[in-house]
Amino acid sequence: MTNPPPPGNWSDPTWSAPPSSPTPDPTLVAGQPVPPQPGPVDPYAPTNPYAPANPYAPVDPYAGAQAPATQPMAEYAPPGYAPAGYPQQYPGYGYPQPPKTNGLAIAAFVLAMIGFTSCITAPIGAILGHVAQKQIRISGEGGAGMAKAAIIIGWILTGFLVLVLAFYAAAIIYAIATSNNSGSY
Repeated sequence: MTNPPPPGNWSDPTWSAPPSSPTPDPTLVAGQPVPPQPGPVDPYAPTNPYAPANPYAPVDPYAGAQAPATQPMAEYAPPGYAPAGYPQQYPGYGYPQPPKTNGLAIAAFVLAMIGFTSCITAPIGAILGHVAQKQIRISGEGGAGMAKAAIIIGWILTGFLVLVLAFYAAAIIYAIATSNNSGSY
């Protein structure tokens, strides 16, 4: 219910007249609907890195399929991109894998080298070098150079050991032969 208009030129602030035009709709701008505004983006929100860029785009069921082994991969690479991985090498190119080194050859070489400080291990290294050479000839393993070096170093050091022992034995025999057995002290 509305009150009658105030008399005269005096306006009553409490009197409400019917509006002269309808109130504007806040969801319309120039008669067109206002699109909803995007909310603030949370930079810490979890995202799915495997989600498609456009979830409504058609999906290719053969996108992850592998190429047949008989055709090169370059045919399946997207335009402008190189094929994944390295190209297949042709037989005879590159470096072959070195053969496995014989463990006995390594042990023989180490014992022969230790023979420089204690000549006792040198003959053991030389003997193990001979055994390692035989194993290498049969199995085709690597380490033939180490086995040969162990044999050479081991026998040379063993020869020096024999010469040193012979020299000491001769010195002892000479000292005994030339000693004066007079019995006086």
